[in-house]
Amino acid sequence: MKDRNDVEDLQPMNSLPATSSKSASTNKSAMVGFDDDLLQVKERLIGPSSKLKIISIVGMGGIGKTTLAGNVYNDAYIVHHFYIRAWTTVSQKYDVHALLARLLNSMTDLSHELHLKETEELKKKLYQTLKGNRYLIVMDDVWDINAWEEFQMLFPDDNNGSRIILTTRLSDVAVYANSSSPIHRLNFLSLDQSWNLLCQKVFGEECCPPELEEIGKRIAEKCKGLALALVVISGLLRKAKNTRAYWEYVAENVKSAITRNYDDFMEILSWSYDHLPYHLRACFLYMGVFPEDHVIHVSHLIKLWVAEGFLKPITSKSSEEVGKEYLKDLIDRNLILVRDRSFSNEIKTCSIHDLMRDLCTRKAQEEKFLHVLNQEFESSPEIIKNQRHLSIHRRMQYDVADINDSTVRSLLYFTNRQLSSILCFQLLRVLDACNITFNEFPIEIVKLVSLRYIALIYTGKSMLPASISKLCNLQTLIVFRRPWTDERRILYLPSEILKMPRLRHLLFEQGFLPYASGAQNGNLQTLSGLIDFRCAKEVLQIIPNLKTLGITYYYDSPTVWSFYCLENLVHLHQLEKLKCRFIYKSWGEYSRHLPINLTWRESLDPLPLNLAFPPTLKKLTLSGCTISWEDISIIGSLPNLDVLKLKDHAFEGTTWKTKEGEFCQLKFLLIESNHLVFWESEETHFPSLQCLSLRYCHSLKCIPYQIGEITTLQVIVLYGCGSSAVTSANLIRQEQEDLGNYGLQVHVYSKENGRKGSGGISFRKMYKSDLLDPENIASLRGYSPAVQ
Repeated sequence: MKDRNDVEDLQPMNSLPATSSKSASTNKSAMVGFDDDLLQVKERLIGPSSKLKIISIVGMGGIGKTTLAGNVYNDAYIVHHFYIRAWTTVSQKYDVHALLARLLNSMTDLSHELHLKETEELKKKLYQTLKGNRYLIVMDDVWDINAWEEFQMLFPDDNNGSRIILTTRLSDVAVYANSSSPIHRLNFLSLDQSWNLLCQKVFGEECCPPELEEIGKRIAEKCKGLALALVVISGLLRKAKNTRAYWEYVAENVKSAITRNYDDFMEILSWSYDHLPYHLRACFLYMGVFPEDHVIHVSHLIKLWVAEGFLKPITSKSSEEVGKEYLKDLIDRNLILVRDRSFSNEIKTCSIHDLMRDLCTRKAQEEKFLHVLNQEFESSPEIIKNQRHLSIHRRMQYDVADINDSTVRSLLYFTNRQLSSILCFQLLRVLDACNITFNEFPIEIVKLVSLRYIALIYTGKSMLPASISKLCNLQTLIVFRRPWTDERRILYLPSEILKMPRLRHLLFEQGFLPYASGAQNGNLQTLSGLIDFRCAKEVLQIIPNLKTLGITYYYDSPTVWSFYCLENLVHLHQLEKLKCRFIYKSWGEYSRHLPINLTWRESLDPLPLNLAFPPTLKKLTLSGCTISWEDISIIGSLPNLDVLKLKDHAFEGTTWKTKEGEFCQLKFLLIESNHLVFWESEETHFPSLQCLSLRYCHSLKCIPYQIGEITTLQVIVLYGCGSSAVTSANLIRQEQEDLGNYGLQVHVYSKENGRKGSGGISFRKMYKSDLLDPENIASLRGYSPAVQ
């Protein structure tokens, strides 16, 4: 294996030998796009601390870690600052004796003698050479904690400002080397940075011809910010004639041009895969099932991993918890990218870089693990034969049933091609067909007894067949009914469904589950999308380990709420997430009889609810309850509540006075659409609050100024609120800044113009797309770089 982290054109390794600090190398790679990173690392190298410091540069393969370290290493000021500098590339397979010799070779004139010395002699010599000197050591491309352990005791700390730079793709290696110092994460280049780097590599000091600029920017954009890809593609462009036709061809074939014209490119990315432990390889290769640029919901991904059997069981943890650990490990290895996090730092969505995805599909096809049918070429049934997983991204010239291959375990559809028959796949575990709309429920699937995961949509009968309960291995069932007519989308579920022994997750849009009783189903964790669910003790006893529950109640004025037994929710002792909505059945008809200036909510009496929640709740969303603010203690007293969303008049009244000792753990609070006018609170009433979001609180006069004194508060977000509430939020921020607290951010959006700096996206469009969901911290980052 070659000792290098990036291709020569990105950072020629022969310009980075372990050289003496007495003379600076004149070979310096351009740092287009990395200027800020260069300054940040230099500041940490020459900072005031005299203690030995380790600066870890972490990022995906090919992102430019070696280039950054090399430019810092060869910087004229750095050369002057450190008396000794040395560089060694560790790589996956390393020889301690060779690494020691390489470091010493840069510091002494004994290169001809070094290979004759034993390893322990070299270690002693290295320590003695560095002792008393201010030194800079670069350990490039470190893959193993053991490699660091071999060397860390050889670097003396003489309180003279010595520094070590460590580059790695693995976050755990960086943290192990120095857990007390922040990691320098190298991010992908922006489009402007990518274009500038491409121009610099192709044209040098000259300008790009105007007729090629638009095409060139398209090429740069398709490299998705990966420096290695930009360098490779610029090498192709530099060697060819700068004609519009050739650049158009490259723009249409960027990915294939990169991977086919540089042998080492895929090898460099492959090192990350080769270093994976075997229990993570299937999870990583499986990322190839998703289309390019697909935003992958973590909950969906982990359900698939569980169904596929990729996760090793751990006695003390659920499969979903193990899946989250696997995902974190892949993220820490810079193989999977985090897209969105909740404010509680939970990963909500993720993705994979296009070129890393290409690595997935290539490796997966080689290993007969996965085949993706896409637009690039036509795959015959013979090519697909013996593949274990099929991901279908386009219409095929033949039916999937023609494959007739019993080895297929998974069919995932990202096209709307209608299925004819899948009964030939008797070992099928996963059928993900939510992009297909069936005319009727495909009853033949109940014969596929190996199925563990089903996701589909159909338009026909409203009753889900009771024969679905024959699927004794089923873990996840996701069914949406979308009738062509104006008929309601209610899906009537058989009572037998709760008796399916291995079922873990049930998700519907509007699923009606009749009263049921029977033996416990200890595996069921998710029950989402139910309507008018009766929480009788006998029913809840069947599902004692439920963690997520979503219910909608459609009601009219004479509804007898005692029938639904909502007070029994307290008996769900494992429940962590609850969404509960109350919707007036015929408010459209009802509203025609209201007086002009009176909304339907104002005309209804508060619902006579006797709610009781289990103390295990971490996330609660209530909508349409119209409970008095005076009764909010039923929520405030919950000891583990992190996230609270109160929507659509969940609580009603003009005044809310919070109390001491409530909402002790609450980090995120959303209040949306109500008649709240006066809100009285103290900073001790929300001691853990990090984000406050107000939506359509038109009547609210002001936010209590004491809210700004909560030490944990990071963000206040207002959507479509009155001017006085906006003014109070800005005054809170200003007061905190006057006190020296510049960490509090205030984001204000209006219906008409959106927030200043939002890039011209309309408020309505952003709101409907959920881009403005403040619990999604990435949406805030997108409009305010200061929010971290």
